[in-house]
Amino acid sequence: MIKRQATIVLFAVATGLLLTGCDNKSQKNKTQAAIDPVPLLQKDAAALERGKAICVGTCGAYCHKMTEVPSDAPYLFDCTWLHGDSDQEIFNTISHGVSKTRMVPFAGALPDEDIWKIVAYLKSEAKCPK
Repeated sequence: MIKRQATIVLFAVATGLLLTGCDNKSQKNKTQAAIDPVPLLQKDAAALERGKAICVGTCGAYCHKMTEVPSDAPYLFDCTWLHGDSDQEIFNTISHGVSKTRMVPFAGALPDEDIWKIVAYLKSEAKCPK
């Protein structure tokens, strides 16, 4: 009886280990996308269009300009990021805002998916000096 239980437990553990290792590459890609969805969103025309629409209608309509003209809000397409240039840092700036500035937090007002699409749009349109 004990030998049979041990065999069943051993079989279950071995099966679990095999199944876990089989899809390791796919799982790694899913984890990377969960960490930073911007590279995938930059390949999605509909996502970029949505990011642009929100950016122009919200960010551009109130503070940030879509062309480089004098303004008290930073121009978003010159690759000069005041609060970090990683996708996550830009997402955090949009989500949490910047205290003591006009940059209000958009977390709760916009779904996270839309904020990531804004980041993807900004990065795709950036005109970084070479």
